[in-house]
Amino acid sequence: MISSVTTRESRHWHLSAKEKVKNPVTLVDNATKYALPLAEKIEITHNTRKFRFRLPSESHVLGLPAGQHVYLSAKIDGKLVVRTYTPVSSDDDLGYVDLIVYFRGVHPKFPNGGKMSQHLEQLEIGETIDFRGPAGSIVYKGNGKFAIQSDKKSPPKERVFERLSMIAGGSGITPMLRNSDDKTHISLLFANQTEDDILCRKELDELALKHSDRFKVWYTVGKPPANWLFSSGRVDEQMIKKHLFAPSDNSAVLLCGPPPMINCACIPSLDKLGYDSENIFLF
Repeated sequence: MISSVTTRESRHWHLSAKEKVKNPVTLVDNATKYALPLAEKIEITHNTRKFRFRLPSESHVLGLPAGQHVYLSAKIDGKLVVRTYTPVSSDDDLGYVDLIVYFRGVHPKFPNGGKMSQHLEQLEIGETIDFRGPAGSIVYKGNGKFAIQSDKKSPPKERVFERLSMIAGGSGITPMLRNSDDKTHISLLFANQTEDDILCRKELDELALKHSDRFKVWYTVGKPPANWLFSSGRVDEQMIKKHLFAPSDNSAVLLCGPPPMINCACIPSLDKLGYDSENIFLF
């Protein structure tokens, strides 16, 4: 969900995919579970933490294409619990994979957090959890090219978009901005309850400043502070019309967030504004 949003500077900004040295991949088989040990817990905001897991060696990459996710599984209270996560690290990060997760004791509606987040919170350094993947129907291949499966049995079809509008989620931001030859334009509308809930805001703002010709970000919060310069309230037609790209054949919309926000706010607003459902993708 919103915890999947992250952007950061790449150590290999000027390297194209062909120039990069191939490293050993962790997720060799998407039907196999790989037990990865917890290496570190880092507090990100008042209600989220980053969990860093160690890969088999310092030269390993996870092997997760942009746009894909992983399954985490664990036996909790005697039952198998499986949840999907989109790592905030990438295959430019060697030896580890990072997840950003809500932790318990903050949100009044979920005082204990979810089952998996509780389990992660209780993990000791060195203890393992099972990863499986890659999974998902969309892969970003660079330069606006996507491989998209309509269902699990169908072969992927290539689609090309010059502009991407993102609401609440941005799992594809980093790989697109990492390659200086990638001219895809991105606008992100990021919704949160409070200003303090905005994950990776510093990184997002820095990217928007450094790559102002390619990347723009706009925030909306449910409870705005005094002197708030952005929008307030839930995502609506006016926000989309003002801060995202207009509907067109070469423009796609990527959605990632809580189902009520997606189904009750985003989809109806996009529909009223004339966006083609064939160019709207959910993560």
